[in-house]
Amino acid sequence: MVNSDRVPSLDFHYSPSVEDLTTALSGFILSASGWRKVFASEGENSTASSVASCDQALACLMAEVFSSFLKDHRGQAFRLVLGRDSRPTGPILADRILRVLIADGWDVVDLGVVAVPEMLAWVQAENSLGAFIYVSASHNPPGHNGVKFGLEDGSVLGGPLAQLLIENFRNVAKQPERVKAAYQKALSISETRLDKIRSGVIAAHKKSRQAYLSLTKAILSPSSLRLLTTSLKKARPGLLAELNGSARATSVDQAYLEGLGVKVRALNTVPGQFVHAIIPEGQSLDLCRQELEKAHTEDPAFVLGYVPDCDGDRGNVVWFNEQSCRAEVLASQEVFALCVVSELAGLVFDRHLTYDEDGYPHERVAVVCNDPTSLRVDRIASAFGAQVFRAEVGEANVVGLARRLRQEGWTVRILGEGSNGGNITYPGTVRDPLSTLGSLLKLLWLKGTPERPGLFALWLQRTGQPSPPANFSLVDVMASLPRFQTTGVSEERALLHIRSQNHGQLKAAYEKRFLNTEWKQKSSWLKERFGIVTWEEINYEGTEERRGFGPPFRSGKESGGFKLVWKDQTGKPVGFTWMRGSGTEPVFRVMVDIEGTDPDREKELLAWHTEILKAVD
Repeated sequence: MVNSDRVPSLDFHYSPSVEDLTTALSGFILSASGWRKVFASEGENSTASSVASCDQALACLMAEVFSSFLKDHRGQAFRLVLGRDSRPTGPILADRILRVLIADGWDVVDLGVVAVPEMLAWVQAENSLGAFIYVSASHNPPGHNGVKFGLEDGSVLGGPLAQLLIENFRNVAKQPERVKAAYQKALSISETRLDKIRSGVIAAHKKSRQAYLSLTKAILSPSSLRLLTTSLKKARPGLLAELNGSARATSVDQAYLEGLGVKVRALNTVPGQFVHAIIPEGQSLDLCRQELEKAHTEDPAFVLGYVPDCDGDRGNVVWFNEQSCRAEVLASQEVFALCVVSELAGLVFDRHLTYDEDGYPHERVAVVCNDPTSLRVDRIASAFGAQVFRAEVGEANVVGLARRLRQEGWTVRILGEGSNGGNITYPGTVRDPLSTLGSLLKLLWLKGTPERPGLFALWLQRTGQPSPPANFSLVDVMASLPRFQTTGVSEERALLHIRSQNHGQLKAAYEKRFLNTEWKQKSSWLKERFGIVTWEEINYEGTEERRGFGPPFRSGKESGGFKLVWKDQTGKPVGFTWMRGSGTEPVFRVMVDIEGTDPDREKELLAWHTEILKAVD
């Protein structure tokens, strides 16, 4: 059974050495998005479950550090939730973490394999649950694993608290006696005590599923839910769920979607049985695309499909294009743009966003996204009178910025990492494919009436486009979006392996070459080819956006996002070049976003951007 795995016993004689810890920590990536490394003994692509004793000891230490952090900052008058995704090393790591938490006196609820949005929905809804640990490496290969930490608000720990936790771990992780002490705590817990907690997995899962169903319905909004369900039960569209053995296979997806009136075909629903790479991009979407074409041939109602990552907080979308008569992948940036249209139009539909007689909004509405999100979203937001705010890459950064804006009086209905896929729709606190699918279903099937136009009709009104045909499809919606050409962040050409270990020095060298050489040589080409006449530099660190040129506008390790925004003769941004070292993978990412329909322009800008980086590396 997935949620009652027996794991190998701890080695009573193991004692970590400095050499063991140095080796084990060498590939450990610690960031607000999660702590990750290759835990599988047989390598990153292994589907074996074995974990070296030193890595088991580090799992014990991670639990102890978080336990101490909670006691110092929150006390211990609440229950703590433990869950995991479906990768093979999950059971043994969760077992070691659970043992230490019990030894530290925590009342722990173990959910076993659970989609992270489901677990966080329960944490958010249940007052007695004050913190969580989720064992996962998100979209990384199956041999990777790690942890995400969070508190009672149901979002992943971010900002200064996340950095404090990281520093607490770093301060003790190379001390054999501290690691051994955590390991000894795990050894002190009997199987009988573990079995008592594990016996409650099924009952706990029932509660988490109910909380998740309630939240997903609340995200649609009561009026939208009622009208959308009526429309969907009449239209009966079909959706293909290719779950790839992810944690979503244990969740509410099929029940929720069928409850709305959607026909669902679910594939690869056994947790842990991966049929392709975990990351839901590129070739990993081919199976869904092929199966959607088959389903559409059998029943033309099947027009959408999705593939989640292993922890189930990210799902990329496939659609059937009636013009090409083929199933195609929706790029991550396009998915987010569609969801922004849907949710902003939804605010107008529900009368939470209203306008004066001159068309100016009465309410302050914001969209929050990460720094490499396409300017397409700015064009969409502007049409509704909303403002876009950006944070550094990392879901915790985006969520933190949205939280701050709400405290300042802004309405933030939708946020997310537009470059990476998925969206967070309030009151949700984490990316969720069901939120994404809900936004798309509303946009396509909440069609309204002549007195109360539907979401797509509202978008067309705000942008001065003709009214939609009666039986419009996603083809029509896609054609109405602002046109931008954008580098996919997982494309091979967007991933650079650089020699420089100091990102601040690399950025300073880039700035120097750009200002002293490249801008002087290329300004005529940029104006003639792209209409670019000026530029602005922006640096992103956490939730902060700093506009200005040079190192004075960066701080710390200077490892945040770096962007040159390109502007036309009116000062309007028409594109950008961007770069950032990954916090979860050993790569340096680069990308370009440029307005227009010509893909060659994006390729030319990216080639130039890459050449500068290589020249100064």
